[in-house]
Amino acid sequence: MSNSAAVKAPVTGPKLPPNATRLPQTQQLDALLTIIRDKETPRSDFIFYSDRIIRLLVEEGLNHLPTLEKTVMTPTGLPYKGVSFQGRICGVSILRAGEAMEAGLRECCRSVRIGKILIQRDEETAQPKLFYAKLPEDIAERWVLLLDPMLATGGSALRAIEVLIQHGVKPERILFLNLIASPEGLDNMYRNFPQVRVISGWVDEKLDEKSYIIPGLGDYGDRYYSG
Repeated sequence: MSNSAAVKAPVTGPKLPPNATRLPQTQQLDALLTIIRDKETPRSDFIFYSDRIIRLLVEEGLNHLPTLEKTVMTPTGLPYKGVSFQGRICGVSILRAGEAMEAGLRECCRSVRIGKILIQRDEETAQPKLFYAKLPEDIAERWVLLLDPMLATGGSALRAIEVLIQHGVKPERILFLNLIASPEGLDNMYRNFPQVRVISGWVDEKLDEKSYIIPGLGDYGDRYYSG
């Protein structure tokens, strides 16, 4: 078996909407996801291997940012024609599970500013309701990496995107990063905000009758923070 054949895992899941991307489906990624999906995985391992996937997600998200040509002088005295990122970025986590992704963003982007949005279900209307938002004052001038580990129906993410747009962020400057998505959530995101780029670690089979991702991995926030 060649090395390339050994690296790739079978590509699974449905065809993605035009605004969606998933990480390269490698055996390493599948192995990491297998660990965090296992209900017997202890909290310390869940955190460690989740953080590894989050780092991959952030790196992929940065690949989608625009760049400008830039020439620098190397220590050999010769020029190198490369690129630099165009514009500034910030992160926005959807509380509370999204906070688990902040460290991965900080590891890739030094001194990055991070905002927070709290959205919960309104018991009277059954709709996602904004309870709290603290965002950088100049967020309208930045590219935004929106962070939430799971994309189920997409209700919370859609409400968070509405909040960002209300604060002046252009939809095409929003990148939503998540570890596991459902096909229904991806389709919902595309119908409402086709200009928002969605980057997922993996796309699972579907939602069940309770709108849980299956096979999924359970409540991400509970497993990451409570064990």
